[in-house]
Amino acid sequence: MMIVRVSKSILVGAVALWVSLVAFGNITDYGTNLAFVQHVLSMDTVFPDTTIKYRAITNPTLHHASYLLIISAEVVAAILCCAGAVQMFRKIADPSAFIEAKGLAVIGLTVCLLIWLVGFIAIGGEWFGMWMSTQWNGIESAFRFSALILGVLIYVVMPDSNRMGRGNAAEP
Repeated sequence: MMIVRVSKSILVGAVALWVSLVAFGNITDYGTNLAFVQHVLSMDTVFPDTTIKYRAITNPTLHHASYLLIISAEVVAAILCCAGAVQMFRKIADPSAFIEAKGLAVIGLTVCLLIWLVGFIAIGGEWFGMWMSTQWNGIESAFRFSALILGVLIYVVMPDSNRMGRGNAAEP
């Protein structure tokens, strides 16, 4: 149904807006979240007796490089989601063309998922022990973001329903 295609396009656009605002905030208020990155990478608030402190990165240049990588990934994800939403809206009337138009959105949503699932939960949370910090622990937020993005990604790749309640024949 066209309403489902409209809904999918709007949700990809909503993610594009959200990630754009995240990137914009990180660019315009650079120091606030740089402090977060510095503390996580330095591992200065993990349990004092942990044996994984050898993983710490204390070089300020690497802190900035890591933060710039995060911001760059957010910008790329926002652009891909925005372009994907535009492509989806442009092909909204043609179910077969709409299926093909989902590509950039799927890539953009996947980049978003990688930022928070790999970057924050796996690397920050597990490798740098962010879960041990009471002050600099972004795992709960990263999980919330990952779940939201995964929900949109699953919805976008699901076959669109037709009037009979079955998916499009063109979609697997």
